[in-house]
Amino acid sequence: MKKQFHLVHFAIPLTFLLLLLSSCSDKEKNKKVASSDKPNIILFVADDHGIDALGCYGNPVIKTPNLDQLAAEGTRFTNAYCTSASCAASRSVILTGKFGHATGSYGHVHDYHHFSTYDTIKSLPVLLEKAGYATARIGKYHVAPESVYHFQTVLEADPRSTFEMAEKCKDVLNSDKPFFLYFCTDDPHRGGPFRPVDWKTPNSFGNKADGYPGVKTIVYDPKDVLVPDFMPDTQQSREEIAQYYQSISRIDQGFGKLMAMLKETGKDKNTIVIYISDNGMAFPGAKTTVYEPGIKLPCIIKDPFESKKGSVNNAMISWVDLTPTILQMAGVDAGKNKFHGHSFEKVIGEENPKGWDEINASHTFHEITMYYPMRVVRKGDYKLIWNIAYPLEYPFASDLWDSSTWQAVYRNKAQFYGKRKIQDFLHHPQFELFDLKKDPNEIVNLATDKKFLPLLNDMKTRLREFQKNTQDPWIIMWGDHDNSFQGTGVHL
Repeated sequence: MKKQFHLVHFAIPLTFLLLLLSSCSDKEKNKKVASSDKPNIILFVADDHGIDALGCYGNPVIKTPNLDQLAAEGTRFTNAYCTSASCAASRSVILTGKFGHATGSYGHVHDYHHFSTYDTIKSLPVLLEKAGYATARIGKYHVAPESVYHFQTVLEADPRSTFEMAEKCKDVLNSDKPFFLYFCTDDPHRGGPFRPVDWKTPNSFGNKADGYPGVKTIVYDPKDVLVPDFMPDTQQSREEIAQYYQSISRIDQGFGKLMAMLKETGKDKNTIVIYISDNGMAFPGAKTTVYEPGIKLPCIIKDPFESKKGSVNNAMISWVDLTPTILQMAGVDAGKNKFHGHSFEKVIGEENPKGWDEINASHTFHEITMYYPMRVVRKGDYKLIWNIAYPLEYPFASDLWDSSTWQAVYRNKAQFYGKRKIQDFLHHPQFELFDLKKDPNEIVNLATDKKFLPLLNDMKTRLREFQKNTQDPWIIMWGDHDNSFQGTGVHL
C-alpha cells in the first residue's frame, strides 16, 4: 500500500506537467523542435521599391504572385520605415542597427561621394559569422568599408536578373552551417542612361527588349497603372510607372525561383525570409525625401516558427530595428553592441502591439552635391520634419531630375507636381508638422498654426531627445540652449 500511495502521489503532478506542456503555442513547440539548429536567414532587399507596387499591399494591377504568397504565409507590416530614402545611407542602417549620422554613413559610398562607415562599427554579417553562421551576399552592396561589412562569400550575377541571382545561391542554400543570405537586386532602380536623347523617353528601369533568361517579360499598359497622389497624372508619369511595374515583376519571378530552390533543400521549415526595400520609388516626391512615399516601405516576414499565417502587423517599425531583430531571431548575443533600434521579434504575430507607435528618420546626403539634412519624428498620427538647411533649394538626385516625369512638369512650367505646388516642392519651411490621418499627402503644415504650438513643442522635444540619444552631430544646429523652442533657433 505504501508503494501504491507514492505512485498515485507522483502521478498527479506528472499529469499536470504533461497538460502544461501540451498547452504550449505552436510557435513554442516549433522552436523547441528546432532548438538544436539555428534558423537560416534570407534578407532580400529590393532597390527603390515603394509600398505602392505590390499586390498584397492593395495594388490590383501589378503582378507579384510570389511576394503575395510570402505575405499569405507570413506577416505583412503596414507601418515599416527606412530611416533615409537614399540607397547607401539606408543600407548602412539595415546592416548596423544604427542611424547613419552616428556611423559616418551620411550618403553614397561609390565614386567621388566616398562616405564610409567608421571602422569601429560591428555589422550584422560580422556578428552572425562570429556566432557560427555562413554569411553570403549577392547583388548590390553599396556600403563601405568591406572590413566592417564583411561577408564570407561574395556571389557574382547580373543584379538585374533575380532569376540568375537565385541560381547562383544554390551552394549557400545547401550549406552545412546555418546561413545568412543577403540578396540585393538592382531592380527596380532606374536604369542607365539616366538622361535620354529625347527627354520624353521613359526610363527603362533595367528592362530590356529581349528580356532576361528564365524570366517571363510582363509588360504593363500605361493607361492601366495606378498613379500615386504625390505624382502628376501625365502620360510621362504613366509610361515610367509601367516600366517600374515591369521591373518589379522581374523581381517577383526571381524571388519565386529562390523560394522554390529553398523548398527543394527541405530547409524552408527552418528559414526566416524577410523582404524589404531600401527606400521608396525612384520618382520626385518619394526617393531622397522624408515624406511618406520616400520612407514608408514594404516589409514582409515569414518566420516558420510563427503560428499565425497571413497576418497584418500595424506596429511602427524601422530599418534601424532590423539588425537587433534578426540577431534575436537567430539567438545571437550581440555582446556590448548598443543599437539605436529595438528588436520586434516578440510582436511579429501581433496586429496592434503596444509601445510601437513612434519612429525616427534621419537624412543628410544622397549624392555629395545633395546636402539637405532632415530629421523626423513620427508619433502616432503626427509627424514633424525639421529641414535643417531650409534656406537652400531642395536638391535633386541626378536620375530624378532627368526623368521624363519631372521634365514634363518642369518644361511646361506647371504650377503643381501632384498635389504639391512646385514652389513648395523646391522650397521647404524650417518645420513641417502633419496630421497623417487627416492629411495623408502631407500638404497642410500645422507648424504655423498657433493651436498646434503645444504639439509642435512636444514633437521638437522628442526630436531633440532622439538626436541626443543617437549621437547626432547636427544637434548643434538647434541655436537655443533650453527646451522652449520658441524662436527659430537654427543657424547655418
